[in-house]
Amino acid sequence: MERRKLTCIGCPMGCALTVELEGAEVISVVGNTCKRGEVYARKEVTNPTRIVTTSVKVEGGTQAAVSVKTREDIPKEKIFDCVMALKDVSVQAPVAIGDVILADVAGTGVDIIATKNVMAV
Repeated sequence: MERRKLTCIGCPMGCALTVELEGAEVISVVGNTCKRGEVYARKEVTNPTRIVTTSVKVEGGTQAAVSVKTREDIPKEKIFDCVMALKDVSVQAPVAIGDVILADVAGTGVDIIATKNVMAV
């Protein structure tokens, strides 16, 4: 039986979790003080995913860059590919919150969207 120790990121408590696994099957999760902890632990040891946040250049805007993020979680192993796909991306102002900046980033099926408005000059 394998044991993995995690710090929960499901809420601000940051509980110290211990996950017991039998092969790829989660047998138990202990240390969580809320349901989110158990959900997080099970997902983290079987299929870890992350939201990626960064920024891209804006041309002709009131600001030089706009903050962006993945619309939903992507597989953890695709983070580097996602960031590299955005490295040379620039958008033309205006940009609105929710605009798709890059569709299907790194073959994940997940879009990169703007998280801020940038007006044109």
